[in-house]
Amino acid sequence: MNTDENPKLGNIIASFFSRTNHKINIHNMSYLPRWIIVFMDLVVLVIAFIFTKLIFNGTGLPYIIVPNKLLFLVAFFGVNVFFFWLFRTYSGIIRHSSYIDALKLLFSQISVLVVFLVANFGFSLYFGYKAFLNTALFINMLLAFCGLFLYRVVIKQTFERYFAETNKVELTRTLIYGTDANAISVAKALKLETPPRFKIVGFVDKNNQNSSKRMLDLPIFVQKKKLPVLMRSIGTQGVIIADKSMSKKERLTIVDQCLEFNYKVYMVPLITDWENQKEISQKVKNIQIEDLLERKPIVLDNKGITKQLKDKTVLITGAAGSIGSEIVRQVLLFNPKTVLVLDQAETPLHHLYLEMEKSEFNSKIITIVGDVRNKEAMNNVFSTYLPQVVFHAAAYKHVPLMEENPSQAILTNIGGTKILADLSCQYQVKKFVMVSTDKAVNPSNVMGASKRIAEKYVQSLQLRSQELNELKATKFITTRFGNVLGSNGSVVPLFTKQIAEGGPVTITHPDIIRYFMTIPEACQLVLEAGAMGNGGEIYIFDMGKPVKIIDLAKKMIKLAGFVPDRDIMIKIVGLRPGEKLYEELLNDTSKTIPTYHDKIMIAEEIQDEYEVLHFDINELIQIANNFNNEQVVAKMKKIVPEFKSMNSEFQLLDK
Repeated sequence: MNTDENPKLGNIIASFFSRTNHKINIHNMSYLPRWIIVFMDLVVLVIAFIFTKLIFNGTGLPYIIVPNKLLFLVAFFGVNVFFFWLFRTYSGIIRHSSYIDALKLLFSQISVLVVFLVANFGFSLYFGYKAFLNTALFINMLLAFCGLFLYRVVIKQTFERYFAETNKVELTRTLIYGTDANAISVAKALKLETPPRFKIVGFVDKNNQNSSKRMLDLPIFVQKKKLPVLMRSIGTQGVIIADKSMSKKERLTIVDQCLEFNYKVYMVPLITDWENQKEISQKVKNIQIEDLLERKPIVLDNKGITKQLKDKTVLITGAAGSIGSEIVRQVLLFNPKTVLVLDQAETPLHHLYLEMEKSEFNSKIITIVGDVRNKEAMNNVFSTYLPQVVFHAAAYKHVPLMEENPSQAILTNIGGTKILADLSCQYQVKKFVMVSTDKAVNPSNVMGASKRIAEKYVQSLQLRSQELNELKATKFITTRFGNVLGSNGSVVPLFTKQIAEGGPVTITHPDIIRYFMTIPEACQLVLEAGAMGNGGEIYIFDMGKPVKIIDLAKKMIKLAGFVPDRDIMIKIVGLRPGEKLYEELLNDTSKTIPTYHDKIMIAEEIQDEYEVLHFDINELIQIANNFNNEQVVAKMKKIVPEFKSMNSEFQLLDK
């Protein structure tokens, strides 16, 4: 057949004899050309045939009975090659040979055996005698299969040893905690990882049931004492927690024990939905400080949130910030009609737009560069797009900066909130959800006091609408939570940067404590509170256990592989202006009401009359426009009597 007449066949032949397919590189021998694999398979077949013939010659029985032995040999090797091609036994990568390759070889040899047994039976019927000895053929096939699979195993092991020995990078001797399917999959993936990071030395069975057994040719260790004792006894440097049945408490206990003795700890999620081994190995990461929060997963009322957001136009202010951008991501999951992302920070807003552009959302996303303090610009947004739900996350939040610039805190945190809240009433927005902070409780700084005044204002609007019995009045809802791990300017990114630079890690006070949440947790609860709110509520979130900042710093240093106060120093720098030793979620006179969600409560605060508060806030904004810091703060203290400055020049105003 002319290859020009059959281009497909021509391409196959050309590909088989191409330079790429014949090229051998000693540093890439794990990807052998196919012709070498076929040649090696034929060599094994020849050796198996010779051994079979010698065995049966020794017994006095002939293997081949027909006179024309050459014809038999041509047919024998030809049929073998055909089934090699049919089952593609040569297409696998030798160093990654598995049971699938063994099955392919087994099926090919069984097929050859069946073909020749049928042929021999037909031959004996036609000529009256057999062409070859059936028993000899069976032995031949058995030897061939063992040889074909054995040399693959030998090459696989040789390559693994070769690359392990020539790899100059020192691997981390690591235990895998767990013996379930999750742990086995992780171990397999890490063995195949290129370049390798870990030398897996064994598994740890927390139930102590498999101490005499092995998995993947690795021992299973019994944890009789604390895990660091076992790790020290076998000389490991780290542990990968891969047991999916472990509770959060058990995981935290192991992490604390290992960090105490400076052992590395790695985490890996469940692998049930992952597609390949490479993906599994990439998921094995150093444990993050977020993983150490003692919290249960948050369960959302998706029906309630969907009812609020689906097919609606949603405005999110401060959308380029860490909280605002996460609210954008989570709002999009509930299929709103349009999402208006508004921020005055152009570059972060552009980055968010590029991220959203890559995502597959049905919602229309409109980016708006604008300042919430500009009433005309905000009025244009409301009149053009008519938002139905507003999430107000735009604010100045850094305590020391606002202590030095109180007028800016007033104009943005109070003035911006007032403009948006008033426009929401004017354009009959259904719900206005304000993101506040625990620093608004018994405020000790300008930033916290400014947020408390903003809370008071939106509450007064709600109170006024109830008094006027307005049916289509906007429902104003406030959410109040503490520090958010990983948010812009928060302590965790600061510590990470300081550790990367070699220290010191700066702590303001050895006794300072804070409540922490992750960004997704905080935003999930904001959406949940927004959905359940009927107007006027201040929702506070269950922040878990308070964290001592110095303990947080020590853990982060240990997670980075260093020893606190030896490799990385911890430096006490003193409290910053306006900073408390601890934050509160409730005023001294406040009470809480539980909700159907166990992580969300309602704070009962004393509400101010709209007319009086409206007058005071307008006066405060006028003073702020004159940038007289003392007058601004003095007025704030009149509006919020519980505002007592701490570690600040404004303490004199409290006397």
